[in-house]
Amino acid sequence: MVHKSANLYVRIEPEVKEQAEKILSALGVPASNAINMFYKQIILHKGIPFDVVLPKNKSLNLSSLSAIELSEELEKGYADMKAGRTKPAKKVFADIRNDYGE
Repeated sequence: MVHKSANLYVRIEPEVKEQAEKILSALGVPASNAINMFYKQIILHKGIPFDVVLPKNKSLNLSSLSAIELSEELEKGYADMKAGRTKPAKKVFADIRNDYGE
């Protein structure tokens, strides 16, 4: 049986493309093969092969907060501190590096 190929043209953020292709290269997988695998998984799962959900913890953009909202966030932090719901700074930065691969 002769396999034909079809071209796929997509627009993607350059930074996303670069990061993904760096990982794929380390795995020895060409981007076209990875995309083909993704499409095959869509077919097998009859949908996107992973959950598409909003993150549980929303990042806080301080520059978009009003003075009242900022005060409320600071009060939450103070209440957490008083209740002992804190982490050492080293642990926080280690978690951030782990979550964002840095």
